[in-house]
Amino acid sequence: MSLRVAIVGSGPAGIYTAEALTKQAGEPVEVDILDRLPTPYGLVRYGVAPDHTSIKSIAGYLRRVLESPSVRFLGGVELGGEVFAEDLAASYDAVVYCTGAMVDRRLGIPGEDLPGSVAATDFVNWYCGHPDMPPETFTLDSTDVAVIGVGNVAVDVVRILAKTAEELRTTDVPQEVLDRLAKSQVTRIHMIGRRGPEHAKFTLKELRELGELTGCDVHVLPEEAGSGELGEVSRQVRGNVEVLRSWALCAPAGRPRRLTVRFWLRPLEILGSGRAEGLLLERTRLEDGRVVGTGEYETIPAGMVLRSVGYQSVPLPGVPFDTATMTVPNVAGRVGEGQYVAGWLKRGPTGVIGTNKSDAAETVRTLLADLAARPGRAEPRTRLDDILAARGVRPVTYEDWLRIEAAEAALAASLGRGEQVKLVGRAAMLAAGRPADPGA
Repeated sequence: MSLRVAIVGSGPAGIYTAEALTKQAGEPVEVDILDRLPTPYGLVRYGVAPDHTSIKSIAGYLRRVLESPSVRFLGGVELGGEVFAEDLAASYDAVVYCTGAMVDRRLGIPGEDLPGSVAATDFVNWYCGHPDMPPETFTLDSTDVAVIGVGNVAVDVVRILAKTAEELRTTDVPQEVLDRLAKSQVTRIHMIGRRGPEHAKFTLKELRELGELTGCDVHVLPEEAGSGELGEVSRQVRGNVEVLRSWALCAPAGRPRRLTVRFWLRPLEILGSGRAEGLLLERTRLEDGRVVGTGEYETIPAGMVLRSVGYQSVPLPGVPFDTATMTVPNVAGRVGEGQYVAGWLKRGPTGVIGTNKSDAAETVRTLLADLAARPGRAEPRTRLDDILAARGVRPVTYEDWLRIEAAEAALAASLGRGEQVKLVGRAAMLAAGRPADPGA
């Protein structure tokens, strides 16, 4: 009798969990990886900036796991839609939830719900071709854009806004999105942090890329970059501050776009009548390690405000959830009998993509130890294939995904663009994945 495990979510956490199961299990194992989307790889496909091809290449590693004979990919199967937690409990010895952190944290300020106020994840999903964000979602018709946050996601968003469509032509950005980027009216970008340069979360490599933008001047206000001694800080922080201070000394070169990186400001209100028009900011300082306002205010124009102040997970139907930590409560990955969790849903949005590998390994060790301690393990009562067939659901298989991937490569070739151009929307993906299926 093979060990049967379902993994919900086909991003890095889910696929690393599948890999750990195939390596650690001391018995035959069957692993089904479910995803609500028709495509695998999660954040690697829909969260990594399209011009960061070296990071996106991790999909090659994940691909080898999906090609393991003991692993199946079942796309287009959503928990709470096509299947439910009780279905999985009846069909598998264990279920591991790996759905990540899918939404942005909110700012909690007036005007946040005005049109033009947008979660950075939505914008990232848009330029990455996520099927939930069709090309018409954004028009980029505002000259001024404010990006709130000074982490790597904020830097990615700024870089895509600042680049020309021609610079992105060799990436996998959907053609429909590229056409809209080519018509962008954005000329001034403001990136805003509540604390000082030494507290910013971006990496030095990401920061330096902003200084390499050919069509955008980058500026930092000297009074916000600081000039004092940094004391005991990491090499990363020292490098960041040195780059920022060098930008404060640079005269603008007259490029078509201008990025101003701001510090010691917190947003108080998104201003506008009917849509976002500006951003009210308050000068800040640190007091006993806390950010406090100084009572000095500033307003900047902003027809679009992108909040990038962190990700958070969302509850899953039939799975416990802690709204204080926005994670699934667990002990070393164990949620309850037969239920486990890995990745950002387990620990919060911390670490890099590779961090999920050790995290998944811990969860799998817990899972296998639990099963070993369970005397006379019974065969699961049913098979998911039968449940889905009875509901008229045909999952997207790994072979279907390979046809989607091939269609995206063919599209890129026809457009004279790079190695791959993403298809737009579920219908186009399914049509490519199942060309002989009259019901696709």
